[in-house]
Amino acid sequence: MSSEELAGLNVSRETLDRLETYRLLLKKWNPAINLVAKSTIDMAWERHFIDSAQVFRYAPQGIPKWCDLGSGGGFPGLVCATLAKEKSPDTVFTMVESDQRKATFLRTVVRELDLNANVISKRIEDIEPLQADIVTARALAPLPKLLDYAERHLVKTGRGIFLKGTSFRDELSKSLETWRFNHEEYASLTDSESVILLIGDIERV
Repeated sequence: MSSEELAGLNVSRETLDRLETYRLLLKKWNPAINLVAKSTIDMAWERHFIDSAQVFRYAPQGIPKWCDLGSGGGFPGLVCATLAKEKSPDTVFTMVESDQRKATFLRTVVRELDLNANVISKRIEDIEPLQADIVTARALAPLPKLLDYAERHLVKTGRGIFLKGTSFRDELSKSLETWRFNHEEYASLTDSESVILLIGDIERV
């Protein structure tokens, strides 16, 4: 894969090599703990790595703290942490994953790739506010619940970046019943029916 194929990001050969190491670890661990759907493992570059890498395009570089909620196999957060090793090395990533086996996988990738990241293996509701500048999530919860998590764990000026599918407009409407926020929508590079939502100024109604 060339750098041009990685969600339009110009990355080094070293970064691509790290992502390939990550992919091989995913393939090795997946049969035992179901990190991603078995049907997607042979398409992991597009379905998981490029899908996650596009999130990095919408986050400011040089921010102190990035939090990824319900990280699972590390998408999008651990992919973004891998990109940040080259492009934003001072950003500290926190992966929140309550499943102990998945958390062990995440720690293995962090160690193998020498990433500036840590893993909290607790439920999102049970941890102290993380004071993050960016909160990300993929396939975790409907938007109203994501806003609840984001409002708890973001600094006042922080933003949520969420990958959402075909129901995103319904989720936005539902969210406006209990939340005020600003949002931007960007088309997904990997799924014509999906979007990336950038959400800020989150307040309860």
